[in-house]
Amino acid sequence: MTIWLPDPSTLSSPLHSSLALAIAKAISDGMLPKGTQLPTHRKMAEELGLSVHTVSKAYESLRRQRLIDGQVGRGSYVLDPDTSNDQPFQLSSERDRSFDLSISRPSFSQHHAELFQQALADLPQGLDPSYYLGCRPNVGHDAHRAAGVTWLKSCGLDVPAEQIIMTNGVSHGMSAALSALTRPGDTVVSSRITHHLLVSGCSYLGLNLAGVDSDEDGIQPDALDRYCSENNVKVLFLLPSLANSTVELMPEDRRLALIRVSRKHDLHIIENDAFGPVAEDRPVPVAALAPERTIYLTTFTKCTVSGLRAGYMAAPEHLLPALTGRIVVFGWMATPLMCEIATRWVQDGTALELAGWQRRALAERYEIATKTLQGQEWRGHPSALHLWLPLKSGWTTASFVSYARQLKVAVAPDAPFLTPKTPPQNAVRISLGSVQDLTRFKQAMELVGGMLSRPPEGVALLNY
Repeated sequence: MTIWLPDPSTLSSPLHSSLALAIAKAISDGMLPKGTQLPTHRKMAEELGLSVHTVSKAYESLRRQRLIDGQVGRGSYVLDPDTSNDQPFQLSSERDRSFDLSISRPSFSQHHAELFQQALADLPQGLDPSYYLGCRPNVGHDAHRAAGVTWLKSCGLDVPAEQIIMTNGVSHGMSAALSALTRPGDTVVSSRITHHLLVSGCSYLGLNLAGVDSDEDGIQPDALDRYCSENNVKVLFLLPSLANSTVELMPEDRRLALIRVSRKHDLHIIENDAFGPVAEDRPVPVAALAPERTIYLTTFTKCTVSGLRAGYMAAPEHLLPALTGRIVVFGWMATPLMCEIATRWVQDGTALELAGWQRRALAERYEIATKTLQGQEWRGHPSALHLWLPLKSGWTTASFVSYARQLKVAVAPDAPFLTPKTPPQNAVRISLGSVQDLTRFKQAMELVGGMLSRPPEGVALLNY
């Protein structure tokens, strides 16, 4: 019998991860049924032109995933996939059999856990002691900022390392940027439906947050111009690439129009690009079109692994001292060990590999949403982590959220995403990535679709 081997032309860096993925897929597709003996480490290495060490790391990863087992003298054998398909851990909602569609988080797999565990195991190798013995430089270590140049290019932005500051994710950078650009009482504008942490962050900092009218492409330039003509506005906050709850992918002509208004009224721009390169069809960032006034923020938490709280802030040179001071106040510096893992993943291709994995996973979930919400009006995108669902036929946000809760489905109401003075939108946001098991995600979406297919029904408030 011919021994199965992956096509070496399909393997990419990091090679051990790519090989493990190829074997895992062959097991999942039935090409390697239970009991199949894999080639020896040396044989696999010779056939594919790899090192024995690379093959050993791939086999070890598959063993940790319980996809294969190895015994001295017998070689490595494929296990029954039915007994090896457990998640690396279960979220609390999945342990109690509820469906949490309220938190916008990326999907993950056993492979993600394996990669992170391996990254932690490999961390001591070549690690500069200053990363854990020191607490400077506040802007981040040179190697981490240099990796940021590479990652930001994959996001469509070309900036030198000297203009990059390491952050503990977008929220950390957003707080620093808002504080650096404003003083209490200043006005920040955004779309009426915006990032929930912008709403709370402006409140904490004593800022006036104003929402302006938007359409399917984002903030309307004429509406922004009118508001700025009548008010003293300091900052424009944008979520142009699917990060908004309403899942806007702002076209380039709209980005350019908003930049013209910003230049006319001398606004600084904070651009939240949390999803990075996940959406392949997005235009270049606003920061690439208006680098002199835009602070750009991105993170690894939405496109690789939620726990990798590391990100980049790119800013005009004249703002760097003010931003550095705020980074110190809001956390002294980004955590070097998390930034080191992110750096290694950027350098060896793991970060882009996981962004591609996320893109494919979200596209599959978007297709499920399209089928289960057929006949409903909603907003989404194949690369977005969530969808926006306006409620019709008598449902209110409160009644929908309450009834869904009785079905053990949690969805996010519209209120946290609304700027002050914005009327209720009678809508909910539904996360596509938070229920990790695909079958259970489909169950949850079918429950949501079933609710929408019948007249709304009140839910009694029971005390028992």
